[in-house]
Amino acid sequence: MFTCTTNSPEETAHIAELVGQKIREGTVLCLEGDLGVGKTLFVQSLARTLGVEGEVTSPTFNLMNVYEGICPIYHFDLYRLESEEELEDIGFYEYTEDPEGIVVIEWSDKFPQCMPEDYVEVHIEKSEFQENGRRITFASVGERYQEFIKELESFVYLSH
Repeated sequence: MFTCTTNSPEETAHIAELVGQKIREGTVLCLEGDLGVGKTLFVQSLARTLGVEGEVTSPTFNLMNVYEGICPIYHFDLYRLESEEELEDIGFYEYTEDPEGIVVIEWSDKFPQCMPEDYVEVHIEKSEFQENGRRITFASVGERYQEFIKELESFVYLSH
C-alpha cells in the first residue's frame, strides 16, 4: 500500500496517467471516495492514456460504459444500486471474475462482499490542508496485485 498527494485536478489526472502506463489487461480497479473527489476524472485520464478517444463519462444512470482503447475498459458506477441482486442483473460478475481488458468500478465500497477476490483499491479523499488537494491511496486486496502495487509505487514516485 502507498499514498500520494496531489495539489490540483491536473496532478490527480497525472497520477491516473501514470497508472495507465503501468496497468495490464485483466486488472480490476476499485475507486472509492466521496462525491466530487475526482473518481471520474481519474477514470477519464486513465482511459485517455489507454487510447480511448471518445467521451468518457461516469455511467451513473446506465451503470456500465465500455470504452475501446488499447484494450476494452469496462467502467461501472454502483452509486445508484440498492441491492446485490442488481449486480447480477447488469452482468457485473461476468466482467469482474475473469476480466478481459480492464475493469474500473466506482463506488465499490457499497458492496465490498461482491468484489472479486483480488483487485486494486484506489481511495481518493480531499486534503484537509488544500482545497484542490487529494490523498490517493493504492492498495492490493488479495495476492494477485501486490507486485503491481510495488511497481506502481516506484513508478509514481519517480515520475511525480
